[in-house]
Formats: sequence, C-alpha cells, structure tokens
Amino acid sequence: MIKSLALQAELTQEFGSCVFDVTLDCEDGAPVGAEKEHAFMVLALINQGQAAIENEMHANASRVAVRVHPVDHPAFEGDVKIIVGGAAHRLCHVMIPKVDSVADVQRAVQSIDRAVQSTQRRTPLPIHVLIESPKAVQSVTDIVSHPRVQSASFGLMDFVSAHGGLIPASAMGTAATEATVEFDQFSHPMVMRAKLEISAACHAAGKVASHCVVTEFKNTSVLEVAARRASRALGFGRMWSIHPDQIRPILKAFAPNEAEVEHASRIVRAAYAADWAPISMDGTLHDRASYRYFWQTLVRAHQTGMLRSGDSAQQFFQF
Repeated sequence: MIKSLALQAELTQEFGSCVFDVTLDCEDGAPVGAEKEHAFMVLALINQGQAAIENEMHANASRVAVRVHPVDHPAFEGDVKIIVGGAAHRLCHVMIPKVDSVADVQRAVQSIDRAVQSTQRRTPLPIHVLIESPKAVQSVTDIVSHPRVQSASFGLMDFVSAHGGLIPASAMGTAATEATVEFDQFSHPMVMRAKLEISAACHAAGKVASHCVVTEFKNTSVLEVAARRASRALGFGRMWSIHPDQIRPILKAFAPNEAEVEHASRIVRAAYAADWAPISMDGTLHDRASYRYFWQTLVRAHQTGMLRSGDSAQQFFQF
C-alpha cells in the first residue's frame, strides 16, 4: 500500500495529473480477527499519505479509496465508522465488494452517510461496486443505475468460484496464446458474458466499467494484450492492477496511440474552427456524432499524458 501511494505521487508529477487510483484493501487485506486493527492502519496510511502529498501539490491531485468488507460482514460497520468517519474528506470513493442487489448499495450508502456527518466532507461520497456473482450480474443494470454508484468492477475470481467448479480454474487467468489452455478469462463464454453485461450496463447508465485483474503480473506482454482487449473489444474504461509493475503497461494499453491522437486533434481543431458545422477531412465527412468520438479520444490522451505539449489541441484543456 505504501509503494502504491508513493508511485501515485511519482506518476502524478510525471503526467501532470493523477492517472490511477489507489484502493487500500480491508476485505482481503485484513487478517481474520484483526479487522479493526487493520482498519486503523488503513486510516493512518490515508491521513499520513494525503497530508504528505498535500504539502507538495494540489489536494485534488491524488485519488485514494478504500475497499471495505461486504455489507453483510461483521466488520463492515466498523470499517466504515473508522475509515470513512476518520478520513471522508480525503477519500475519492468507497468500494463495496460482493454487491448482489440495490438493497446492498442502499445499506452501504446509509452507513457511509452516517459516518460522513461528523467529518469535514460536504459532498456525497461516491460508491464503487464489485460485481462478483451470477446474481449480481443478473441485477447489474439496476445496481449501476443507483445515483450514488460511480463505477462497477468485475470480480473475476469470486465469479468463477461461485459456479461450483463448473467453470475451470483456467478462466481465472489469462493465456499467453489461445492454444495454451482450454478456456481463459477472455475465451470462457460465461465469463465473457458477465464482462459484457457489466460494460453494457455501465455505458447505459453513464457509469465507468472497470475490468478485473490479470494475475500474471510478471508477463508484461500478456498484461498489455489483456488491457487492450478490455478497452477496445469490451468497452471497459478502467482496469484493476494487483502490483505496481502493472500500472504503466495498463496506462499504455488504455491510452490512444500517437496516430489516433494526431488524427483526433486535427478533426477537433477543424470542427472548432467551423463552429462545429460538418467538415470534410481527407475525403471523409465528419459531423457532431464523430466529433464526440474524437473529442473523447483527446480527453483520454490528455488524461494519460499522450497529448503533447506542443499540440494546438492543448488549448481545450487550459483551465
């Protein structure tokens, strides 16, 4: 957790903006029986880490969140009371695992809002949810439509484990080649269906879909291929990492390439000069529908440091 916070500060300086979140884990990170002690440790890390960052840069430059226990776990209320009650103004969101229904979201929101009341925070704390079961996938449209839900992530390993051994363990991993295993997370039909349901529901509700982890963190090429497929084929806007070494490959895979950025910049600048009327460029007609796409490409380029300082499109981000 300490390394992740340090890397976030380092890359924020490098890219000029915060390019990834750090989520401090209470669910899988806490030893059984020591959940309370772990929650206090997470609180200390949030407060100490954020205070150090705020001494060097703008307070909004960092994004630190916490994953608490599920709402039906005995440690859930304690996690929220300790961490949200002690650092709500320094959290970008709270992640709720094993959400199966809107009722789970509502219970989490009520507990979080009670904890926030006595803090410095004056705006609602966003909720991120983990979709990890067949029941959750069936209800994902209703879950992500809740106004406090900002993002939904796919919990791959719990999803596979929820099928009584009928989805093979290979589906929790990522194959180096298609012939390596019978099914991996990008070829098993039920896993892919779950990913597509989550992505589609998030896009319909205007929320962010976050792809699951790739556990093969030593194999950079496998990670980059998986991240690119998550973004370009499945429509996920973000992706989880489980090791600091995965951050740069994921950023690279999710960022548009130089040719895409240059093309988007030309089109958006020409559209702006034409007051957003239709234009023709390189023999192709463009109007507001395509302008939206290329504008989104520029935003992604800006967020991932791919928009060069000398590009005239920088004028759109000087605020």
